[in-house]
Amino acid sequence: MADRQKHEGATAAQAGKRRVVLALLALACVAASPLSTLAWPSRPGADSMVQPVAVFGIDDRGPLPARYKDLREKIGLLFSVHGRSVCTAFCVAKDVVATAGHCLHKIAGERTPRIGDFWFLRNYDVVRDIAHIAGHGNGTAALNVMSGSMSLNVRPPIEATRDWALVRLARPACTKGVLPIRVLPIDSILKEAEAKRVFQLSYHRDYTPWKLAYGQPCTVGKSFEHSEWSAIAQDFSDPEVLILHTCDTGGASSGSPMLLETDSGPEVIGINVGTYVQSKVLMQEGKVKKRMKADPVANTAVASAAFADKLDVFLQATVLSSPGQVRELQTLLRQRELFAGKVDGIYSADLRSAIEAYEKTEGLAVTGLATLTILKRLGGTGTMPVERAKRPVRR
Repeated sequence: MADRQKHEGATAAQAGKRRVVLALLALACVAASPLSTLAWPSRPGADSMVQPVAVFGIDDRGPLPARYKDLREKIGLLFSVHGRSVCTAFCVAKDVVATAGHCLHKIAGERTPRIGDFWFLRNYDVVRDIAHIAGHGNGTAALNVMSGSMSLNVRPPIEATRDWALVRLARPACTKGVLPIRVLPIDSILKEAEAKRVFQLSYHRDYTPWKLAYGQPCTVGKSFEHSEWSAIAQDFSDPEVLILHTCDTGGASSGSPMLLETDSGPEVIGINVGTYVQSKVLMQEGKVKKRMKADPVANTAVASAAFADKLDVFLQATVLSSPGQVRELQTLLRQRELFAGKVDGIYSADLRSAIEAYEKTEGLAVTGLATLTILKRLGGTGTMPVERAKRPVRR
């Protein structure tokens, strides 16, 4: 994402010219190649959206250590051919996976893919256990996604810390266990990284494609060479839940878990979403004359503090299950002058905003979810509840 312009003072010899540092976030999803008859992303697709790989120093990615082999059963690929997107996702409940929000919703200004076109393939390189997103069959898949944002801001402040998503599957595909979530403040994460206990597992387009790779313990920091935290923090919304790390990543690593080694096994402390880079440009009379090469500062992840509580809410929510119910909800919100969009039975960013506005008015927890509870509070008659998933282990 091209974001913030930081002006450096011009000297007299540079009259009319100045250098500007641009902050960018390169999203590490991958464009999918056309599917084979079995619908696998069996060959690498095009390069990632901005930058295909972010390796800091020596490439430390490698095969999965034997002690982590059971984690393969809890991680998979989330992909859509029509949406041309491949990301990593991981199990947080029997029928819920977590990933990066931009994998499903893209960024502001881009066309949002059909959520119903996405598949989750657990343990892709061994089992390829496929599951659709719940609601894919009747056009209500979008109702089964809870995310930090449906249109990530590409202007400062960068909304990287809202780049998370929880996805309910059409069936319990995560039958081999889930990854427990640990909520830690950033200062504690920094200390754990210093002790070499923070690492990453992910799929990568460029590294033994579509085999789960191990990213060795890496650095987590705030300030980096030529980039002080005081300046970095201004580039991001909610920087207190931003993890800046140097675990090596490649295309399709968006949505992968940042893991903490504990006595009871690895626990999720964040979701990897992209790479924070800075690029210098030469400007003259307010126009860009020359763009320099973008230099990566660090990779970015959303700390689990941003989404852990939302997961509890999502698991307990009974979302609407038919376009008819959604139309009824839209009509009722329109009557309250909260929704001005089309009554079309589609869960959109406008409908989400209308639900949030209603929740705020009623003093409810703000979720933006189109639930049976909200519909009935508005006087609706919708039924057909959805089975609730069991809560994951959370420490």
